[in-house]
Amino acid sequence: MKKNSFLLILIAGLTISSCSPVKDIAYFPQFQREITTVNESLYDARIKPKDLLSITVVSSEPEASRRYNLFTPQAQDLTNSLNSQPTIQSYLVDNEGNIELPILGILNVKGLNTKELESLIEKRLTPFFTGEMPIITIRILNYSINVLGEVLRPGKFVTANERITIFEGLALAGDMTIYGKRDNVKVLREGMNGERKIYTVNLNDKNVFDSPAYFLEQNDVVYVEPNQSRANSSRFGAAETYRISTLSVLISLATMAATIYSITR
Repeated sequence: MKKNSFLLILIAGLTISSCSPVKDIAYFPQFQREITTVNESLYDARIKPKDLLSITVVSSEPEASRRYNLFTPQAQDLTNSLNSQPTIQSYLVDNEGNIELPILGILNVKGLNTKELESLIEKRLTPFFTGEMPIITIRILNYSINVLGEVLRPGKFVTANERITIFEGLALAGDMTIYGKRDNVKVLREGMNGERKIYTVNLNDKNVFDSPAYFLEQNDVVYVEPNQSRANSSRFGAAETYRISTLSVLISLATMAATIYSITR
């Protein structure tokens, strides 16, 4: 009976010693019950310098709207045949936050969201349309984020909906590895005027939704810092790390076995 108890306790100890604490790898450990948060307003991305904008004007007056929908030249191959479909010209926001549109000239768009810019262009177009007002659609074409560090697939990711949270960004990168610090994620951000800020986000904190870095802005860099276990293992090669890990487990098991034996004898 004592022998069977000894084996059962030893197996349980082996299982426990091989596992990382759940609190170190789980999200939302503070959320022990259902909670509800309410945003006062939905997130809208703000246009920054170097954003690439798609602007289309559609109306019941094709001749009037055609002048605002410029197409990029089609590429030709060596046989002078067209090898691509025409695309509507995009507009790059310059360092001062300006774009230049046909007829309308230079517009300062820095700091506006797409709806505000649509309203601005609609007002400027009013004198050029005699019937119903045109429908204006604006999109940010190069809305992207970068995720680095302890994630499964680090890289640059482009999103089409101009709205992405820090959790969605991590999901695009395949989620954190078990070696990532969930309470110390860095978000590097460049502001409208070139100023740079670094935000520290604790994904284990219930107030994470109130962080200014919860919604990622275009060109944000998310960096997941490695934990101490990963930092220690980086000092050695793979073989050394395996041997040290194995030795540590064996020492722990030997100590546990000696303790259990002294108790059950």
